Amino acid sequence: MDGLGINLPGLITQFVNFGILLLILWVFLHKPLRRVLDERRRRIEDGLKASERAQAAVQDAEAQAQAEIQQGRQEGQALVAQAQEVAQRIEAEARDNARQEAEQIVARARQEIQQERDLAIARVREEFADLTIAAAERVIGQALDRDAHERLIQEMLAESTLGTASQN
Repeated sequence: MDGLGINLPGLITQFVNFGILLLILWVFLHKPLRRVLDERRRRIEDGLKASERAQAAVQDAEAQAQAEIQQGRQEGQALVAQAQEVAQRIEAEARDNARQEAEQIVARARQEIQQERDLAIARVREEFADLTIAAAERVIGQALDRDAHERLIQEMLAESTLGTASQN
């Protein structure tokens, strides 16, 4: 082997040195390096699991937010419906109040018209009584006393009231 330039004792020494170096690297470098890689793999898996949990939490939060938004919309619609109902009720009450006031105004106007009519009839009767007395004085040619006047007026009014009542 010397012809090839290989020194057997040097080769064995190098194999032994390589074996010792390999053993030293195995004990001092491989195990810690393996432990670091395992730790790194474990942290990556934990990170992935945490990421999945965070993603699930985000989806849950989004679903909850959508549910709250939907609930808010429903509450808003309920409030709008309630406000519309209140507005309709107020409008109906205002309409009823206006109708009642109009009826009261019409009733008062009818009452005033009736009073004015009664007053006008009373005035016409008074004038009629005065004209009747004047006509009676002319016909009789003398003035009647007050009691006679009243009696004649009542008789004339009774006759005119009976006459108009029978015509109606």
